[in-house]
Amino acid sequence: MAEKGTEKKNGIIDCDVHVYPKSREELNKYLPLPWRDRYHPLNRAYGNIQGNRKDAKAPGGGGAGTDPNFLRYQLVNEYGMDHCILLPRAMLNNLPDPDMATAVAAAYNDWLADTWLGEYNDDGVFKGSLYVATQDPIAAAKEIERWAGHPHFVQVMTDSGARAPFGQRQYYPIYEACEKYGFPFAIHPGTDGMGINHQPTPGHPTRYIEFHTCLSLAFQAHLVSFLTEGVFVKYPKLKVVLVEGGVSWLAPLMWRLDAEYKGLRYEVPWLEKCPSEFLRDHVRLTSQPIERPDNDKYLLTMLEAMDAEHILMFSSDYPHWDFDSPKRAFPKLPDSLHRRIFYENAKELYKL
Repeated sequence: MAEKGTEKKNGIIDCDVHVYPKSREELNKYLPLPWRDRYHPLNRAYGNIQGNRKDAKAPGGGGAGTDPNFLRYQLVNEYGMDHCILLPRAMLNNLPDPDMATAVAAAYNDWLADTWLGEYNDDGVFKGSLYVATQDPIAAAKEIERWAGHPHFVQVMTDSGARAPFGQRQYYPIYEACEKYGFPFAIHPGTDGMGINHQPTPGHPTRYIEFHTCLSLAFQAHLVSFLTEGVFVKYPKLKVVLVEGGVSWLAPLMWRLDAEYKGLRYEVPWLEKCPSEFLRDHVRLTSQPIERPDNDKYLLTMLEAMDAEHILMFSSDYPHWDFDSPKRAFPKLPDSLHRRIFYENAKELYKL
């Protein structure tokens, strides 16, 4: 394995890398009673689904995404990553007890700060996502304030699962804190239709393939909510990152929303321009899972239609089974577009 800090940098910022505690005991050090005994994460049951790459298991027997040296070897060094944006997977928005959800979020943040953003991060390659639970937006805002100024937390994150679309005003304390302290607000798939959360489809899917194909539906609903509720008017410096929710749906969704706006703008008088015009200033998407058609010219057309040059950021989704290698995720791109997607958009957003 290459030594830390000796790998060649290739101008890549990976905006979706998942890391996990080495054991429940490691997390418990940061989780006070009574939550230490009461917290048990919920998972979907879709049969024997392999969530992570089999080759990503740590050589010493640990789970995928738990060994910093092996992650550096398999991802950072292999592809010459400049930075990895780390997203832990606490899966919190489904918990009915807001105090428990808030406590677990804080424990994950303490753990991430001490390990991946501290002990394992001499060179600053790893940048972190600050977890919040949306059940208690006021407590979430306080958690954001607690970490303001940390050198390696670069965004706030939550699960896409929710009881109401994220544009609604009960969530405003979170966005006010994000804007105040300069954190983008990232949404990652998880907890949809679980616990207290609604399913974004007409009902619960039967199999994993159905669930995974329809992941983007929650993201579409949240984005339309952000736009029509006027969140970006009220918080003009807020940035929202849609992580691992697909890409190709964006352009046709905005075409439809803009058309609806022309006939129904009296419902949203706070919007003084078409909803799609907010995207470049306020919304970013990560690339994995990129919908790759058989004919690459269709993908290139789709990237142009969605303004990928300004709003798309590369992500691998390491160490998940559907990992996208930066060498194979895209066809040959124009040099300027390649730089924007793989490096510059994320560098600007996260101020790296």
